[in-house]
Amino acid sequence: MPAPLRVRYTKIRELVDSLLDRHSVNAPPVPVEKIARLEGMFVRKKHLDDEVDGFLLRSDGLMFIGVNQSQSPFRQRFTIAHELGHALLHEGEELHVDRGFQINFRDAVSSLASNIEEIESNTFAAWLLMPHRFLVSQIRLEHLDIEDSEHVDRLAKRYQVSSQAMTYRLANMAIHGM
Repeated sequence: MPAPLRVRYTKIRELVDSLLDRHSVNAPPVPVEKIARLEGMFVRKKHLDDEVDGFLLRSDGLMFIGVNQSQSPFRQRFTIAHELGHALLHEGEELHVDRGFQINFRDAVSSLASNIEEIESNTFAAWLLMPHRFLVSQIRLEHLDIEDSEHVDRLAKRYQVSSQAMTYRLANMAIHGM
């Protein structure tokens, strides 16, 4: 992994560990909505356009996370974590509107992770919802086989994430130690 990426990932991992410690999260599932609120975000669930999972709105020193309530509960958790990642890691994109607020949308384009901020926010969300230290402990205890779909499904339910998200997270841990 190139040095600049290693530094960015180290920052994300330290931030996730700090959040878990600061909010006394010691086991899954991580209460992501509660953490967002304790970090000063206002979380609102609303019906949004089908292509929008959520957004981060920065206005007058306040931050609002909007979540598409039409999405599955697992998707909503990931979206909250993703937008929290934007809030804590990035200044945000500025829209040129009369009041001059900033907004980041989570949508089909962001899920492709085609820019570094989206990659970082997706990484942050995965690491917050499926913390390395929790998974390592669980893997050692249960002798997890990533190819055992029933075991991965049970683990995903415990962490309140999709089986696909859990599979990706476990694969990335195996490949990169993340």
